Amino acid sequence: MTDKQSLREKIDRLDQQLVELLNQRQALARSIGEIKNKQCLDTLDPEREQQVMAHLQQCNSGPLSQEALNNIFREIISAARQIQMPLRVAFLGPEATFTHLAAIKKFGRSSQFGPLPTIQEVFFEVEKGKYHLGVVPIENSTEGVVNDTLDLFVGTPLKICGEIYLEISHDLISRTGQRQDIEIIYTHPQAYAQCRKWLKTHLPEIPVMDVRSTGLAAQKAAQNPNSAAIASSFAASLYDLRVVEPRIEDYRENATHFFIIGPQSQALTGADKTSIIFGVDDVPGSLYNMLRPLAEHRINMTRIVSRPIKTVAWRYLFFVDLDGHQEEEPVKGCLAEMQHLSVFFKIMGSFPRSEAIEKIS
Repeated sequence: MTDKQSLREKIDRLDQQLVELLNQRQALARSIGEIKNKQCLDTLDPEREQQVMAHLQQCNSGPLSQEALNNIFREIISAARQIQMPLRVAFLGPEATFTHLAAIKKFGRSSQFGPLPTIQEVFFEVEKGKYHLGVVPIENSTEGVVNDTLDLFVGTPLKICGEIYLEISHDLISRTGQRQDIEIIYTHPQAYAQCRKWLKTHLPEIPVMDVRSTGLAAQKAAQNPNSAAIASSFAASLYDLRVVEPRIEDYRENATHFFIIGPQSQALTGADKTSIIFGVDDVPGSLYNMLRPLAEHRINMTRIVSRPIKTVAWRYLFFVDLDGHQEEEPVKGCLAEMQHLSVFFKIMGSFPRSEAIEKIS
């Protein structure tokens, strides 16, 4: 027996043990699910999932990388949720959009995903209860906030119950994989904006047609051999396209922030964020006075964005993210002070803070 054969036999035996252990784990997860159902508890438990991942990081001595370990256990946890109660997640479709990728990264492939044509429909279908949760883009690191998402938070009863940051890497993809075959390029306006320098330098004569998502761009490129799309490598594999040029984004440190939306906020974990909306009177110093409690309580504000009020010209609402949970001090007291100072105030939700940018691969 050769050394290679001997090592492969050892791997086979380990694989058999892994399957047995995974099935034991699934049986335990099913029993926990039965307890949750009796106690009317949610299947999704972000705090517990964070504890599992943190414990795994401490246990991992290599050579398995931390990223690889996270990817493996994301799918194991996803399968555990599936055996307890299938999790239905809506996202801005079609399949192979970056929002789809973010949903997979957050919830694993065992979840039941539903592609919807607009951000508004993601909100509406989650509100109606057709889906447990939704995934929507909120901001890109180079192109800024997604206004549609911000505006929908004003009137929705849904809460932000999670977040994920995803690396954005754009490939130029087509059926043939040959640059000389390209007569038109399909892409989403945000994707085009993130690749405009490359396109101007390398394909200045090729017209670009806007479509509503990078996934739809890939679908169209799959139907026309003389076209290309700007989309992800995931889209290329899903629609049987070939990469003409990888990573054509103008800035390599490109990422998008996504919110998870659902019917309720998450419980305190100790590593949380809170998002709020407020409006103030149109008088000197009103915004300064509104934000002053944050400084006085030493609470970190991680984002502030303004949006016009649709019904009143030249008046604005402010969207703010801050560190901490709405049920813990000093955040709880600070929010009460801010509400007293505002003419409109809404807590969009508290949720576990995401620390790292997820890689596409």
